[in-house]
Amino acid sequence: MSLISKFATVGGATMVSRIFGFGREMLMASALGVGPVADAFNLAFRFPNLFRRLFAEGAFNAAFIPLFAKSLEEEGDEGARRFASEIFSTLFVILTFLTVLALLFMPILVRTIIAPGLAVCIDDPGAGGDVLSCAARYEVTVAFSRIMFPYLACMSLMAMVCGILNAFRRFFAAAAAPTLLNFILIGVIAYAIWIDVDKQTIGLMMSWGVLAAGLAQLAMVVIAMRLAGFSMALKRPRWTKGLKRLLILAGPAALIGGITQINLFVGQAIASFKPGAVSILQYADRPYQLPLGMVGVAIGVVLLPELSRALKAKRFLEAQHTQNRSLEFALFLTVPAAVALFLIPEPIIRVIYERGEFEPSSTPAVAAVLGLYALGLPAFVMIKVFSPGFFAREDTRTPMLATLIAAGSNIVLSLGLFALIAEQGIALATTLAGWLNAGLLFAGLYRRGLWQVDRALVKRSILVCLCAAMMGFALVFGLQVFSDWLLPAAGVHLQAAALALLVFAAMAIYFALAFATGAADRSLVVNLFRRGRRAPVAPEAGDSDRA
Repeated sequence: MSLISKFATVGGATMVSRIFGFGREMLMASALGVGPVADAFNLAFRFPNLFRRLFAEGAFNAAFIPLFAKSLEEEGDEGARRFASEIFSTLFVILTFLTVLALLFMPILVRTIIAPGLAVCIDDPGAGGDVLSCAARYEVTVAFSRIMFPYLACMSLMAMVCGILNAFRRFFAAAAAPTLLNFILIGVIAYAIWIDVDKQTIGLMMSWGVLAAGLAQLAMVVIAMRLAGFSMALKRPRWTKGLKRLLILAGPAALIGGITQINLFVGQAIASFKPGAVSILQYADRPYQLPLGMVGVAIGVVLLPELSRALKAKRFLEAQHTQNRSLEFALFLTVPAAVALFLIPEPIIRVIYERGEFEPSSTPAVAAVLGLYALGLPAFVMIKVFSPGFFAREDTRTPMLATLIAAGSNIVLSLGLFALIAEQGIALATTLAGWLNAGLLFAGLYRRGLWQVDRALVKRSILVCLCAAMMGFALVFGLQVFSDWLLPAAGVHLQAAALALLVFAAMAIYFALAFATGAADRSLVVNLFRRGRRAPVAPEAGDSDRA
């Protein structure tokens, strides 16, 4: 499979997951709206979900894959199986211990880490409706957190299994597994709406759904690993050279790979000081996760193994080519997505969420946050491109320092801007921290001669920005043309039709300009489609996931 084909495989599976994630968020917004129960669920889910993103979407793999590949190459299947069993057994024991501790001390975790704003919450005596008291919000958040915390253990174990699958170039199962979470939660919310239960019960049912999804996802990738002909044994944990090396690499890798999610987690913890702000951030996060997931996760999963192989074989020109084409691919898709999300966030939010318990008054607040998040989209994807350049060389110290600087800046900016512009300040701080992190990572690679920018990358990057700008002008014009259809009074069918026309017209304009000007590498796209039309042949080892 070519590099672009592998990106397409992982990106396509991730895109399906993100699309169903849209469906999940739409149902959740309709059932819970922007309120205390939605805040409690999002706060409780953010902590285990942080670790899902840290581990399942590349960070654990950044440490594990190079070591696993090395043991596979030097010691064969038996040595790789022994190394994997050592890591799995240790991970299982540690996660079990951490889960038990977290369940016992969850009230303290919620008060100090997950939602510190609830500890200083003051009840509004004039609030009515379904507004929960501060004590009730705290208790609900603790209850939801206890139910969902074991999801963290499931995702961490799943990450290791996914690393094994990726090392064997079986990308599809690992990329498709997160879709199970969306399937299960969509079913749970739909059933809860059908039986007409109260919001708190819906949140409770969703929490159990998250736990069930974690178990299902872990089972799916374990089955895929067994079908690939690889297995592990649960043994008594032992301190080995391989385990020590993994721990040295894994901590910084998790921090670096999960900077986006760490920033979001910090933002939501600060947002807990304002009722409704957590839900606003979460609803705004979903739309921009679609391009981020489709491109960023695909690059993060595929690039590291490819780069590691090239460097171990001392094919340095191939490594440079892989890095440049990966960045080119990332910019080609994320720059126009960022422009569109920045220019038309309100119609997007209105069509996706504005129904049921999600009031029209909430739309401008969520749209404003989405627009600010959109400005950081290219940076968050570039982090996924730059990080493997260090990980493949087993250097985690340099990117860790860059990440710590960016994370510290995010905390300072979030605290300062939240006091001025509430949740919009948190979104702006997240975006600024993302650009700072991407800049520091690239500077580190370039300064050490680990990244040589070729002329094709410079030329196509400039053309991509110009094409995206032209597309942006067309979107602004389209907003004027369809302004009456995009009003809340027009009805959801007209709003959806107008938004679809805007999106498809913008895509057509952008891709037409990109291919006409050479912003897109036409030869790569032609080869990709030719490969798709080619008659089936016997798959290469590890490539059985093509279909």
